[in-house]
Amino acid sequence: MDGGTPVSIRLLNGVEDIDAALWDACAAPEQTGETRAINPFTTHRWLSAFEVSGSAHWREGWDPKHLLAETEAGETLGVMPLYVKGHSQGEYVFDHGWAQAFERAGGNYYPKLVSASPFTPVTGRRLLTHPDADRDMAESALLSGAAQIAADNKLSSLHINFCTAAELTCFEKYGFLTRKNQQFHWRNYGYENFDAFLAGLASRKRKAIRKERVKAVENVEIVHLTGDAIQPEHWDAFWAFYQDTGERKWGSPYLTRSFFEIAQQNLRDDILLVFARRNSEWVAGALNVIGKDTLYGRYWGCCEDHPCLHFEICYYQAINYAITHGLKTVEAGAQGEHKLARGYEPTETCSAHWIANPDFRNAIANYLQHERRAVNDEIAYLSGHTPFKKE
Repeated sequence: MDGGTPVSIRLLNGVEDIDAALWDACAAPEQTGETRAINPFTTHRWLSAFEVSGSAHWREGWDPKHLLAETEAGETLGVMPLYVKGHSQGEYVFDHGWAQAFERAGGNYYPKLVSASPFTPVTGRRLLTHPDADRDMAESALLSGAAQIAADNKLSSLHINFCTAAELTCFEKYGFLTRKNQQFHWRNYGYENFDAFLAGLASRKRKAIRKERVKAVENVEIVHLTGDAIQPEHWDAFWAFYQDTGERKWGSPYLTRSFFEIAQQNLRDDILLVFARRNSEWVAGALNVIGKDTLYGRYWGCCEDHPCLHFEICYYQAINYAITHGLKTVEAGAQGEHKLARGYEPTETCSAHWIANPDFRNAIANYLQHERRAVNDEIAYLSGHTPFKKE
């Protein structure tokens, strides 16, 4: 930092090293008894659940080293979730090719620094400034502190994943490269009910969704569970679903069984479970997280195959919940062009990257120019193929 008020940066060996109220004052100042956090995943309770459960732990390649920025008088400027990573798994901003190229050239890409909520491809602030602090000073302190830690420890890079578009100007000022990607989000255009949403779709798409919904519930009952309605038995069922999906899709599920036990104690008010039941047995389910304006679809699994049930539980039930509860958006996670036909629209996401080696940085900067053009073209193309009626 250049002059001004003296600032200190402290490293926290986990979010448990800081008072929950102080962290959340920075991460979710809008959160009150009546108002939910905009982004629950950076709150103290969620990061604590990831870390205490052993899901985001140094043994798993996620070593928490969060930043706390303070004035010389001890006033909090802000905090920043930060992990030393020994791999690139569970990030959803894919840099495996960068790692391979750097290591082929004789460098050590790992360990690296990553600012993110573990296993969570959800856009949100990463520079968590205190509402009473000077925002520019706080952001500068956090970002320059993180970059200095990476440089002092000779780390290859610092990655800010799924940051907000508003933060990019600050990152670019400090020499970060910016990266663009896209996800599929559903937007609530003031629908009164699910039929009103369907009325906005082209006839063929509307009929297809209605057929899917009828097919999905032929042999099952759909149940919503949140808050105190969630009981340990539901986590027993969901653990089996989660294990099945993990083994089929990515080999080793990220979350431990302990995470779901902690979720029962500390997170259930943030969670919506959408389950399918057949003959009194739970056969499939999805875990959603409820934000102030957004429903975040996170995990899905099943122990029986039922046609179209995945679409019903993960997408249509989420849309219906958002409409009923006045939420503006449903974010259904990373990737998946099949979401487009279900009314989810392509939406830009972004990240920022500090690369220590100048030659490697130049190579990545050149790559990102081409990638941005490709992503822009993809978003434009997909936006022209949504299921909505054409004007």
